[in-house]
Amino acid sequence: MKICVISFDFWGYDQHIVDVLRRKGVHAYHIKIGAITHANFTEKVVNAFSKVFLKKNLKKEKRQQYVLDSLATMGHQDQILVLNPDTFDLSTLEKIKAYTDRMITYLYDNLERFPVEDKLHLFDKVFSFDDKDIKKHGFERLTNYNYLEYIPQEKQHPVMDLYYITSFDKGRNKILLPLAKILQEKGIAYGFVIVGKKAWKEQIKTGKNSLKNFTVLRRKPIPTATVAEMYKNTRALLDLMRSGQTGLSFRVFEAMAMEKKIVTDNQEIKNYDFYNPNNILVLDKDLSNISKDFFLQPYEKVPDNIYHKYTLDNWTDKVFELHNN
Repeated sequence: MKICVISFDFWGYDQHIVDVLRRKGVHAYHIKIGAITHANFTEKVVNAFSKVFLKKNLKKEKRQQYVLDSLATMGHQDQILVLNPDTFDLSTLEKIKAYTDRMITYLYDNLERFPVEDKLHLFDKVFSFDDKDIKKHGFERLTNYNYLEYIPQEKQHPVMDLYYITSFDKGRNKILLPLAKILQEKGIAYGFVIVGKKAWKEQIKTGKNSLKNFTVLRRKPIPTATVAEMYKNTRALLDLMRSGQTGLSFRVFEAMAMEKKIVTDNQEIKNYDFYNPNNILVLDKDLSNISKDFFLQPYEKVPDNIYHKYTLDNWTDKVFELHNN
């Protein structure tokens, strides 16, 4: 079987899908469009001019052509998974569909953030992690996945209580300053890492003193292997939702793989079978339920059958219907 995964892959999650498929004996390929950027400064300037005056994004066109050229070289695929189709024009998706018997998509983001309803009719199946979108549009429900290797707590020696790595999002991250103040008052050791070019701009705008407890100078994403090493040094991970989001982020599954507790503002997490108030602290709006005791109590292991349900091994079986072949 030949399967192609097409994605931007800013954080490097999607390569893990390809790796798992290959371990299952599938001829899997990854077309990573995020790797395609401006060849030089001149091309960057030309694209900026084009976007402003011609309303054409030359870099986006270049990336779409790269996908089509790659498929022309690779040939017909039994299945193609397009992750977040907002990256592509409708005409490009139609051409991609011509290369496969089954084109599917998994929506990493909710439709409120990336409205792509006009493109979804091209897909044989649409998976989504967002309960609100699932109820409204009839998508197939599928959470994000646990892509990390299992590392039991006994093999880790954390010194920090709470850690957070995220891309910059002004709405989602506005809670960080009041949260940091409470953590300091309660003697809870923490570290925050905010990634992206906009983090630099925000630091300049708000002043360095207000962000002195944050690491905000990460312009580029952190490799997932490095993330795992950083997480070994903490007892719990912080998980904050984007506006309009109801599904579970990757933080939840990273925490599960490394037996870390979770501090989150996502009330929906209480409805999942792995929810355990000893392991998961759902924040009150006023943050009044934060307690040092939560971090000191031992982590309680997730039952094996529930743990497997959220692994990437199980995720790929479901998405590509490998169990039916």
